[in-house]
Amino acid sequence: MSHLTPPRQLPDADTDVDPDESVIDDRAAESADAEAPETAEAAEVEEATEPSGDSEVSEEPAAPSAEAASVPDPEPAVATRPGWFGWRRRYPRAARAVRVGTSVLAGVLVFIVLLVPNRLDRINLEAFFRLPVEGIFLAAVLLVLPSKARRITAVVLGVFLGLSTILKCLDMGFRQTLARPFDLVFDWVLLSDGADWVKDSFGRSGEVLAIIGVIVLVILVLVLSALATVRLANVMAGHRTVAVRSTLVLGTAWIVCFTMGVQFGGVTVATKGYAQYLANRVQYVRDGLGDADVFKKQMTVDAFAKTPSDQLLTGLRGKDVMFTFIESYGRVAIDDPSMAPEIDATLKAGNARLKSAGFAARSGWLRSPVTGAGSWLAHSTFLSGLWIKNQQRYRTLTTSDRATLTSYFQKTGAWRTVGIVPGVRKAWPEGKYFGLDHIYDSTHLGYQGPYFSWTPVPDQFSLEAFQKLEHSKKNRDPIMAEIILASSHNPWSPIAHMIDWKDLGDGKVFYKIKKEGTNPTEVWKSAKRVRTEYRKAIQYSLDSLTQWMQRYGDKNTVLVFLGDHQPVPTVTGGSANRDVPVSIVARDPKVLDRVAGWGWTDGIKPADNAPEWTMNKFRDRFMTAYGPQSG
Repeated sequence: MSHLTPPRQLPDADTDVDPDESVIDDRAAESADAEAPETAEAAEVEEATEPSGDSEVSEEPAAPSAEAASVPDPEPAVATRPGWFGWRRRYPRAARAVRVGTSVLAGVLVFIVLLVPNRLDRINLEAFFRLPVEGIFLAAVLLVLPSKARRITAVVLGVFLGLSTILKCLDMGFRQTLARPFDLVFDWVLLSDGADWVKDSFGRSGEVLAIIGVIVLVILVLVLSALATVRLANVMAGHRTVAVRSTLVLGTAWIVCFTMGVQFGGVTVATKGYAQYLANRVQYVRDGLGDADVFKKQMTVDAFAKTPSDQLLTGLRGKDVMFTFIESYGRVAIDDPSMAPEIDATLKAGNARLKSAGFAARSGWLRSPVTGAGSWLAHSTFLSGLWIKNQQRYRTLTTSDRATLTSYFQKTGAWRTVGIVPGVRKAWPEGKYFGLDHIYDSTHLGYQGPYFSWTPVPDQFSLEAFQKLEHSKKNRDPIMAEIILASSHNPWSPIAHMIDWKDLGDGKVFYKIKKEGTNPTEVWKSAKRVRTEYRKAIQYSLDSLTQWMQRYGDKNTVLVFLGDHQPVPTVTGGSANRDVPVSIVARDPKVLDRVAGWGWTDGIKPADNAPEWTMNKFRDRFMTAYGPQSG
């Protein structure tokens, strides 16, 4: 070929064509080469007319002849590698089917991302028989942009759609455990707690596999959503006329359906749900950021801050006061028909034990700030008299000088304040804030037995440890104890059962009990089994507490016990109710006389119509009832 032959041109990178279509069909190029071979004669003529290196060459090129000018330049060939390593050329029909299939899948993926709800209970077929205005708007934006800007925008939008999909998945998970969406401001710390829960429930290997799986899924979602939007952008650019017409038709259809309120199966067809979801999330973040100032103002209000210590809690002087939280003991355990008969029998047996030991009780309802999890938020709400609904409030509280119910006991100097917190396995600096003179965590209770999933120490052993370490001591000061019973913590499998108190020893007896228990992996395959194991765990905690009172309680023992929050929606059935039972138990009738005006129910089972207070109201009402002004 002559050196004057024009070079082969590569396709322009910004050409608006489908990237999967060849610029020049490979077979056509081969045919053209076969029809116009470069003959030897032509080569000789070309060589003969080529100027030698010694000859003088005119600085101005010769004008082309009329004949040469009339002949068009041959179509340049493209030096490209056959697509998909030659597979497309060999199997054109299959290649076309793949191209069409990937385009359809890309559209379906974007469609699902725009329409999928952020709640598992709302995912149904009807949810996807809607027309999202966001998809129409996205198509219009991509159609009006030039080639390079279109590609960049498609990638950015794809990643954004992927991120919103991940956020929706987090919302689903949090609603299944906490009955609320994920908080973009405060909830990141809870992800590490979730990893710890997986490790405690399914072992270290289960935790590692879960973390790896989550990372892979996040990357996969982001990549697939970006590829999907790029694919759709290229398809629309390659079929611009059809794409523009389709966008106009869909836009018109959306306006008509929205105006007329067209519905399908009770679901509005024309939706702007994705935009509304994003707007709600933005507002949720703004509210979270502004909550700090609101909470700081609330912390300054304390009716007992200036009360002299000798006038605090005078109605309980000389008494041992136990504030005991039963993990996940919610109203559902008492009200749900599938659990109520067994729980009712346990409460009746508990009442009988207490009565035989000379105790009486009063019970009501408290509304917790959390549900499903977040026990520490409920504990701090109950003790501080403030509504601790998120981690930021908890951190602000525990770094402040706001007094709590337990610290007021400490302030009087009339009680030794202790904490029995078997669920604590790490450093817990907040313990000092709550006014506890001494803290017994899971490593200081003398327990040598096995964990029961998340639960480090069975409730019966925790109460027996409190008896040995503090309550049984001679010539001691009255005790104020905060006790956390953790055996009813999710996942409720395996769980311990009651044994003779004399056989507890150092806890090694529980190895056999754990081996006889259920496997959490198997239990969580069935919601019915989960509910059954939850009910058994609550029964165990209640039996442990009432048996301890019967065995060790005396005339100076005052017990306040309550649930910290409702269990996860798998147990509650998605109920929005956040009530938990609360009871005051005492042998001295004067103690209960001081709360006679509360209208609480006799016994440790609150009636359906018993008073319902928000949990943050308890502190001040309790301190008022047992202060010098009452009784």
